[in-house]
Amino acid sequence: MKEKEVLHELYVELVKLQKEVIAAGLKLLVILEGRDAAGKDGTIKIITKHLSPRETRVVALAKPSDLQQREWYFQRYTSHLPVSGEFVIFNRSWYNRAGVEKVMGFCTNKQYKAFFKDVALFEQMLVDAGFIIFKYYLDISKKEQEERLDDREKDPLKQWKISPIDKEATKYWKDYSLARDEMLLKTSFDQTPWFIINADNKDETHISLITHLLDRSDYPHKDEKALSNNGDLVYSASPENIKNRLF
Repeated sequence: MKEKEVLHELYVELVKLQKEVIAAGLKLLVILEGRDAAGKDGTIKIITKHLSPRETRVVALAKPSDLQQREWYFQRYTSHLPVSGEFVIFNRSWYNRAGVEKVMGFCTNKQYKAFFKDVALFEQMLVDAGFIIFKYYLDISKKEQEERLDDREKDPLKQWKISPIDKEATKYWKDYSLARDEMLLKTSFDQTPWFIINADNKDETHISLITHLLDRSDYPHKDEKALSNNGDLVYSASPENIKNRLF
């Protein structure tokens, strides 16, 4: 089956899922993390393409203001959580603290260590309050990242994607790898586990992530045949996989 046909079937399933979210008053949250240029923006566009804009939100927060830096760390995220009947996607999230903030020195070591204790309690509180949370980490090779960042520099239609942080991405490759591994190991909780996607091929990434998301979701009239193209690009953040399968 061609990619376009596969995606069409997945779009139909995503609409079924959203109908259930709305009808049952569910609070569905998808968190997308990953290296710079890993394809989070493109993946979100594909996921939301045929969803209702009224019940779907994408959250991509800018750098915190001076006031927000004095707040409880999770405070600026709580107002963006889904209400009943909403499907919300976080393009980066509170896991900034375990990634870019750690690597670039935007938080203290004390804040970094406290995050791991606090995030376990925070996510347990959300689950207890009825939130359905899916966490995905998009992983790409160094070569692929360099090519994508170079493409951003040359393509006038992608200039909005360029940031000072992006320019430091390859320079701090190893530091980001170490921070990523620690984050995944310490925060893949039973109630909110991490799943990792090999995201070097954008088209395959979109199909695999959406298929995995739908497969793990409960909604009426699920077409199992449409979810048979998962492949092996998505895998659990087990210690063995973190050690052996990540770039």
